Amino acid sequence: MTGEPIRVALVDDQELFRSGVAVHIDAQPDMEVVGQAANGQDGVAMVQRLEPDVVLMDIRMPEMDGVEATRQLFLPQAAARRSHPVRVIVLTTFNLDDRAATAIRYGASGFLLKDATPDFLRAAIRTVHAGNAVLAPDDLGLLLDGSLGTSKPPPPKAFFTLTDKEREILLLVASGMSNAEIAESVFLSESTVKTHVGAVLRKLGLRDRVQVVVFAHDHGLR
Repeated sequence: MTGEPIRVALVDDQELFRSGVAVHIDAQPDMEVVGQAANGQDGVAMVQRLEPDVVLMDIRMPEMDGVEATRQLFLPQAAARRSHPVRVIVLTTFNLDDRAATAIRYGASGFLLKDATPDFLRAAIRTVHAGNAVLAPDDLGLLLDGSLGTSKPPPPKAFFTLTDKEREILLLVASGMSNAEIAESVFLSESTVKTHVGAVLRKLGLRDRVQVVVFAHDHGLR
């Protein structure tokens, strides 16, 4: 292992579930559990205090559910107080959960079923830590369709400030391609692609690649 381990926080009202997940995570050389909370309100405070890299957030909890907790974590003033980005994976008991779709729109990087295997859970943590979505773009689109319906508003004015190349890169990111794959596809260096992706995020006010997928889907760009 090189570098610092991925710092993970667990927010779930079931102590037995949290304890079991913590055992699996702490057994990995590249990740560690740095904090646990039993409800969304305590979870938000814990994340602001400990600044973990990845948060596993249960959807349904007392006092404050995972959707509202996720919303609060990604408020501009909350994000500004953190020294580095936090990634959130929401946990739910059934597939195509409308609440999970809402949490993703607020800033979560995807969702997992609570009966996911330990190997899948650990892979998901590593995936979102790298800035990618847990769900494939097509699966994410299906989930978002269920919460939004068929109406797709036109892109905002900021979209039209993108250059032709930036729009092309946006669509490729939205299709789920990595920077290396995009570079090969459009015959650019990977560093140049990274620069274009950064410009897309900045101009559209998006946090990460997951939000690019949501943006493209919600505005009918893919």
